[in-house]
This record gives sequence, C-alpha cells and structure tokens, in this order.
Amino acid sequence: MKSVVTSAALFCLAATTATAQDAQKPTADVPLMQEEALPAGIDHAYRGPWEYFVGGGAAALDCNGDRLPDLFMAGGEESATLYVNRSTAGGALRFEAKDSGVSDKDLKKVLGAYPLDIDNDGFKDLVLMRLGENLILKGGPECTFRKMNRAYAFDGGKAWTAAFAANWEAGQQFPTLAFGNYVDRAAPGSPWGTCHDNDLYRPAGGEEPDYSSRQPLSPGFCALSMLFTDWNRSGEPALRVTNDRHYYRGGEEQLWKIEPDSAPRLYSRADGWEHLTIWGMGIAEGDLEGDGYPEYALTSMGDTKLQVLDSDADEESPVYEDIAYDRGATAHRPYEGTDLKP
Repeated sequence: MKSVVTSAALFCLAATTATAQDAQKPTADVPLMQEEALPAGIDHAYRGPWEYFVGGGAAALDCNGDRLPDLFMAGGEESATLYVNRSTAGGALRFEAKDSGVSDKDLKKVLGAYPLDIDNDGFKDLVLMRLGENLILKGGPECTFRKMNRAYAFDGGKAWTAAFAANWEAGQQFPTLAFGNYVDRAAPGSPWGTCHDNDLYRPAGGEEPDYSSRQPLSPGFCALSMLFTDWNRSGEPALRVTNDRHYYRGGEEQLWKIEPDSAPRLYSRADGWEHLTIWGMGIAEGDLEGDGYPEYALTSMGDTKLQVLDSDADEESPVYEDIAYDRGATAHRPYEGTDLKP
C-alpha cells in the first residue's frame, strides 16, 4: 500500500511540474535570434557619456542598388560606420566596412541616422542627428556620400538632437524636415527644466533643396521621437512628438498642426488634446482596428500606451483613449523569468 501511495505522489508531482512549465511558455510566436555581428563582419560600438544615452541604432538602406540592405551605424563618441551588405541569397550574413567619403570629424557625435531621398535623384540620402550640428549627406553611386549643409542652405544648429521626421507637404518637390531636440545643456540650471526648442525646416521653391527657412517649434519638452501622421485622414499629416518627463517641467506629449503655407500650431485643450505626461521614448503607428485610422503605441518606462481615437469625438478633435491594458499591451513586467522590473 505504501508503494502505491508513493507512486501516486510522484505522478502528481510530475503532473504539477509539467503544468507549471506549460503555463510559463509564451502563448504567441517568439522569434529565436542568435548573435552574428562579429561572424558577419560587424565590429562596431556606440559609446559615450550621458549625452549619448538617448541615441544609438542603425539606418538600413540600399546604397548601391543591389537590393540588399546596407547599414549606417551611429557611434556616439566613436565614428559612425557604413557597412555594405555582401551577403548572398541563402548564405551567411556578410558585411564590409566602407569609407563613406565623409570626414571623420562629421562622423563623430552621431546619435542616429535616417535614410530618405531628399533631392529625388534615386539615391538614398542620410540625415544625421548629432550632439551639435546636424548633417544632410547626399547619397551617390556605390554608397558614397557628401555633406550638403551649405549647398542646401541648411543650418544644422548646435542642439542635442534625438528625434527626426520628414514629410512631403502638398505641392512640394522636397520634404519638410523636423528635428526633435533634447536638453539645452547651455541653459542655466541644466538639465532640469531646460528642454531645447524643436526645429522645422520647410523647403523654399526652386529646382534644388533650399532649407534656409527654419521655424522653431516652441515650447520643446525634451523630444525623443517624432512622427508625421495623418491622424484624422484629412490628407494633411500632423507632427506628433513624444517627450521625456524626466527633464521637462510643466510639459506633456504634443501634436502640431502642420498646414501648407501656415505657421505650425499646437493642438490645445480647446481642440480636444488631453494632457499626457510619460517618459516618452518612441512612437509607432498602425491601423489595429482596420477602420482606416491609425492607433499609436507610445513607449515609456514600462508603462507603454496604446491609443485609439475616440469614436464619439469630432473628426477635427484629437481625443484619444488608452487601450493598452485591455489589449494586453502593457510592458510593466517581463513575460518570462523571475525579474519583476521591465
């Protein structure tokens, strides 16, 4: 009888253990990734003190027309590096560092980069966000680039730039450029409550890009991400800005109305825009409900927001409700393991 009881107990223990293991398995597909940077030829690091904590990353673009994504990687205090994709279909990843044609001085202090074809010549250009002067690099054949700030009458400023967005406004041959700036390090009392204004550059008329027109987007609340978005399907994208509450005082998330031939204007409480204060880091949009209107994911310190346009609001009123908890999109705890912090 004793052996029967022992066997039953062992069976129950095994069943309980298996059930617990099954319960810990993610319910959705989880991609399995493995580190291949060094074998692929990428030996790069993004380094620097606190001014570089909010930067980093890479821009993917095809800069030589072979239909493979090449990589331009920010380096912070180190030099940014261009890696050309030499991989073959079905083979191992292989990248090769290449001289971009840009001076080493201009390749330092880079926090991020965005690829876009500014001058419509078929080659991807690069906009570099820097700790200091921002740069426009014109792309050319075989992954070559050259600095175009003077040729485009573009004043890159001296700010600490952490965000960028671009949009072709109606009737314009060249894109409007928006730069989001972080802490004004030169202001008294920095870094607390000393956020820098953001900048909007609209192209002047002509056959070549001319960015001599620079408009401040004030107030700035230490922007970390920007997104041009047609939030109400009007055909005129607005500029959404997510801001870091860690340094601003009296700030909030922002939405700018950007109309052709008009000065930028912030949406206010009178327009339906509601006060939202988060450690805003990133923005992504997608039509999750299939109704033609974009929803927005706003990353924060674990408290991710997922916003949907209020169906009862007027079509000119940007009134949003948060559905992150209802959709299971909060990220306040890791979905596996024992760590309780995001």
